[in-house]
Amino acid sequence: MSEPFYITTAIHYPNGKPHIGHAYETIAADVMARFQRLQGREVRFQTGTDEHGLKMAQKARDLDLTPRALADEMSSHFKNLFDKLNISYDRYIRTTEDVHHRASQAIWQAMEANGDLYLDRYEGWYSIRDEAYYDQSELVDGEGGSKLSPQGTPVEWTVEESWFFRLSKYQDKLLALYNDNPDFIRPESRRNEVMRFVEGGLRDLSVSRTSFDWGVKVPGQNDHVMYVWVDALTNYLTGLGYPDKTDDMAKFWPADIHLIGKDIIRFHTVYWPAFLMSADIPVPKQVFGHGFLLNRGQKESKSLGNVTDPHDLVDQFGVDVLRYFLLREFAFGQDGSYSAEAIVTRSNAELANSYGNLVQRVLSFIAKNCDGSFTASAPVLEADQLLRDQVNKACREELPAAFEKLSFSLGLEAWMQAVFACNAYVDEQAPWALRKTDPERMKRVLATLCGCIRDLTIAVSPVVPEASDKILDALCVAGDDRNYAALNTDPALGEIRVDSPTPAFPRLEMPKTEQA
Repeated sequence: MSEPFYITTAIHYPNGKPHIGHAYETIAADVMARFQRLQGREVRFQTGTDEHGLKMAQKARDLDLTPRALADEMSSHFKNLFDKLNISYDRYIRTTEDVHHRASQAIWQAMEANGDLYLDRYEGWYSIRDEAYYDQSELVDGEGGSKLSPQGTPVEWTVEESWFFRLSKYQDKLLALYNDNPDFIRPESRRNEVMRFVEGGLRDLSVSRTSFDWGVKVPGQNDHVMYVWVDALTNYLTGLGYPDKTDDMAKFWPADIHLIGKDIIRFHTVYWPAFLMSADIPVPKQVFGHGFLLNRGQKESKSLGNVTDPHDLVDQFGVDVLRYFLLREFAFGQDGSYSAEAIVTRSNAELANSYGNLVQRVLSFIAKNCDGSFTASAPVLEADQLLRDQVNKACREELPAAFEKLSFSLGLEAWMQAVFACNAYVDEQAPWALRKTDPERMKRVLATLCGCIRDLTIAVSPVVPEASDKILDALCVAGDDRNYAALNTDPALGEIRVDSPTPAFPRLEMPKTEQA
């Protein structure tokens, strides 16, 4: 029996509409969730929106809205985008839900019962944009003698009564966690960064605010709202039914992967495990901090006028093309750059000309020359077996091994090499010539190719689910045979049937704005 699998994205802050970075992270998590399902694991995949905090309160005030009205409107934009991107989430969570307030207050009470919360006065630097506190030593100089956070965001001096969490108490326990579990923080560059930070000494953390009221109330202290990160991080438990002892909590916690951006690695690998240790809850198995997605090498910003609406990219190129490009073009975990030209080039070279063309010419040939079905009885020759072996290795070994490590580009490279091998085999075997000289051999060649196409399509289906379903439909593959277990069967032994094949990946043209 396979172990259950729980993966989460960071919940996204909806003080503006979603951008391409939100799409990138959520697509990657979706691919991982689909990949694990194909292996027979029971998967829980959670995403959603983080709707509290000073940023939301200020944005709502600027728009003459209530914070709740702004949260409702903006959260719907994220949900609509994820549905458009074919994201197979099991739970879309909003931190304004009553069940989440209950969960947040429960973990607060657990930390308080452990003696880890105390009331004091906070004086220090706070970044509203990051919703983060910074020590004087972390600040950098801005224009005109101003001070900025390490992320380059404005900070302001804040003085107010606050509840504090005894973070300093957990310094040694956190370092032991990192040392005993080297894969707890990935990639390694993020692990090294976090370890240096914790080794430098931890100060107790201010975990409540009194200067605004848009958030989860501190139990028994209605004039205090929880620091937004206490509330936000607890969402990973809320979605499983915490604080109740639910079947989902027993089955899926601790989470297998929190997939997040590298800019929030500290909150997830220092504060979150410390909160959980205090509340006597197991820590997650892994936190993976991916890199930034850059527009032609630049970070997107309104001032540069280079902010991309992911809806526009889907409308221009198609959802499967966008999903494939974002995981194929660069190593997951590092910063990566995209452009319309790069998307078109990658899609045409690999999805249209290589994979799509392979599928279409083989299936169309069968539909035209074999009346859509045949059985191969000729012997399997060395060339057939060599191709099957290469495709098997790519689909059963290399791609899965890479995806397990979130090395999507490496897995897709192995997959693409198998696609190239299939195209070379078609050219060498020339079934159009065998149709006249050796029809039985032609059937064996076509059966070999259909088996390879089926396996290649199942293997890549987490990345391009819509196109994969279309191709497997054309191959008449039953729904319960579209998983990794089916890769251990050989469809070339029985009747091959093909039904109404149509191109899965038409060639793309450069958008006119890019040509100009």
